[in-house]
Amino acid sequence: MLIGKLSKKLYSSANLEHSRLTSLINCMADGVIAVDRNINVVIYNGAGLSILDRNDPIENKSLTDVFHPFDKEDKAINVAELVKSATVPITNRDLRLKYNDGSIINVYISIAPVRLGFGEIGQRGYVILLRDITNEKSLEEERDEFISVASHELRTPIAIAEGNISNAQFIVKKSGDLEQVKKALDEAHNQVLFLADLVNDLSTLARAERGKLTIGIEAIDVPRLIGELVGDYEPQAKSKGLKFKSEVDRAVSTLNSSELYVREVLQNFITNALKYTEKGSITIAVKPHGNGLRFAVEDTGIGISRSDQQRVFDKFFRSEDYRTRKTNGTGLGLYVTAKLASLLQGKITMSSKLNSGSTFSITIPNLSLPTADH
Repeated sequence: MLIGKLSKKLYSSANLEHSRLTSLINCMADGVIAVDRNINVVIYNGAGLSILDRNDPIENKSLTDVFHPFDKEDKAINVAELVKSATVPITNRDLRLKYNDGSIINVYISIAPVRLGFGEIGQRGYVILLRDITNEKSLEEERDEFISVASHELRTPIAIAEGNISNAQFIVKKSGDLEQVKKALDEAHNQVLFLADLVNDLSTLARAERGKLTIGIEAIDVPRLIGELVGDYEPQAKSKGLKFKSEVDRAVSTLNSSELYVREVLQNFITNALKYTEKGSITIAVKPHGNGLRFAVEDTGIGISRSDQQRVFDKFFRSEDYRTRKTNGTGLGLYVTAKLASLLQGKITMSSKLNSGSTFSITIPNLSLPTADH
């Protein structure tokens, strides 16, 4: 009788402990799966099921039947070996899981050897924590790509500028040929200007991605703005033998938006057109569209291939087309433009055909002017 009562008491205590532990882990945001020494699931929480993409009970099932991770080389991981290798707590941030719909997530896993219970009745096993870190991994990869590309983009103009300045110094000492000195300094100056553009793009990008860009609404005199842009860029177009034209619909007058950002968007469109157009013309056109205006910059340049059209607004993207590589560029202009368009509540569209030119358009609505304080 005494042994029977003791057994019932221990059984009741174990059930109470199990219930408490279940309640505790179900409050956790991370997936929790506890397995015994044979890697069979003893206890788990809802977050664990969610990460495993399952909605059926997994208690008493082998972890190898429900958890199928693979590494960054797409090699399947032997889960039993991975878990049993944890003689001390271990972590791994490089595992991935593939779901039935084909999507893939990055998984953080922590494995710790434990005793699953108290005293002698507690068997040895392992507690596994799982966390979806797909977004974190994406940010890490973006950061690494940013550092790599930015350092590469900085290295080239710095090397060219330094080389030309050194060359100018050498010429002054040896021959004093002012024409050659001027040529070297002009090239160095061009590279410094490129660096300035890169720094400005990076600064705007940083503020845009931190959500620090603010928009000041004002009534923009659109014909005046277009006239100023033509005045700013027509000399550069003429120097390349290009016609620079404007077509402003007679119904166009003002637009309630941010002149600073509208101007920057159009400047990015125009400078791109100037870079990649060797003959023909560039036209900036404006006409009414719904509750706002549609701005378009059309060129007769080299055009953009279909594959590149999918990526022109990506951060740091530059086409592999040799004609594109002949010109300097940060690969940030159109990415920043898309960010600014979002702030303006505008929509960018693009049409292009390789060797037949491109047209970049943005429709911008009239926004509410700020009301004066009384």
